[in-house]
Amino acid sequence: MGLRGRAVLRMDLLGVLLILFHTVAQIMAEQEVENLSGLSTNPEKDIFVVRENGTTCLMAEFAAKFSVPYDVWASNYVDLITERAEIALTRGAEVQGRCGHHESELQVFWVDRAYTLKMLFVKESYNTSQGPEAKWKLSLVQFVYDSSEKTHFKDAVRAGKHTATSHRLSALVTPAGKSYECQAQQTISLASSDPQKTVSMILSAVHIQPFDIISDFVFSEEHKCPVDEREQLEETLPLILGMILGLVIVITLAIYHVHHKMTANQVQIPRDRSEYKHMG
Repeated sequence: MGLRGRAVLRMDLLGVLLILFHTVAQIMAEQEVENLSGLSTNPEKDIFVVRENGTTCLMAEFAAKFSVPYDVWASNYVDLITERAEIALTRGAEVQGRCGHHESELQVFWVDRAYTLKMLFVKESYNTSQGPEAKWKLSLVQFVYDSSEKTHFKDAVRAGKHTATSHRLSALVTPAGKSYECQAQQTISLASSDPQKTVSMILSAVHIQPFDIISDFVFSEEHKCPVDEREQLEETLPLILGMILGLVIVITLAIYHVHHKMTANQVQIPRDRSEYKHMG
């Protein structure tokens, strides 16, 4: 083989190595995910982190459960009746994820992949009267469940894998650069491939940020959900009213005390003229 042939071969080998390196790097980036459930004091809550290039790009902390209707035979083995399986996202679940400038994704698997949760987040920019703004939101939820799994499903008819998907979802809307926080329960309805079945996804104790994380493993400033803000107002309003009432009472007592002292120091003019002779 001549020098030219060897040079071409070396370049081909170099190209193959570069492609392999790039592929491995992509795989490694996708696999940089962690389940940090052990850091949560809430036994029902999971903490998931997706990292790319050694930096946190998505953090999600929440408790989730799914209410899934399914059919079983009635006692006469002729009619069908509907039961409901209550499936919680268990701690220690397997995680996958990916990050992007405008789209990020979190996938969670548990019970030997009998259950899969996929959450897709998008960031959108638009113009307002105050100028350009950007917000992110949860745009898609997909839940795959296996009704042949015996722990939650008992004697299910048409047992097998089904997919429940959200429809035109726009949830957890948050200004760009902030994390979303909500302690209250939120329910998202999912249409199932199992005919005429609607799956309910119940989220609680949510803290999520899929974009623009500045510090590793640290959420940015929180954007609280309206329900939490209303509950916080309801909790603090009696305290505020009590403080205002107390202040009014203190001011009233102070005015009364000053007025009483001023009137006590004034010379008392007798109303009866006969008392004038005692003055002087």
